[in-house]
Amino acid sequence: MTEVRISGYGGQGVILSAMVIGKAAALYENKFSTLAQAFGPEARGSSCSAQVIIGDEQILYPYLVNSDILVSMSQEAFRIFSKELKSQGMVVYESELVKPEGLSKEVKCFGIPSTRIAEEELGKNIFSNIVMVGFFTAVTGLIKEDSAKKAISSLVPEHTIEKNLKAFELGFAYGKKHFA
Repeated sequence: MTEVRISGYGGQGVILSAMVIGKAAALYENKFSTLAQAFGPEARGSSCSAQVIIGDEQILYPYLVNSDILVSMSQEAFRIFSKELKSQGMVVYESELVKPEGLSKEVKCFGIPSTRIAEEELGKNIFSNIVMVGFFTAVTGLIKEDSAKKAISSLVPEHTIEKNLKAFELGFAYGKKHFA
């Protein structure tokens, strides 16, 4: 089993990112996955997270115990959720919003300026989460590129599919270029 925590603040698309990853694994790769989400009472602007567990066998306990992978899109979320990261885990983070510190030396860290990429390449930072999903796919290898694209196409509004797929490709290419 691989336990993934995706974190940020409300409005960054954290839950959609988790849905893409979980759906890619479950529906397009015949794996098992679970999804649980949490956010503060204010939702937009407060810390939020989603837990995705992916495995080749049935998942009997659907809640994260200790993250194998922490995706962090805000410093506050990193501060809160990095405490549950396994000592040999992985952090995938928004490099212009998060400074990963206080981690075990065995933790692997992979950063991408996903917000800037989304703004510069697509004209809106709203696509930052899907840039991050592309990057996550490239650096973790947990889900396949084609599975993620299918999941994105099935989860986002039809009129945004093209831009979301472009966002994914930008993040995926960045991961392959800088960390392959």
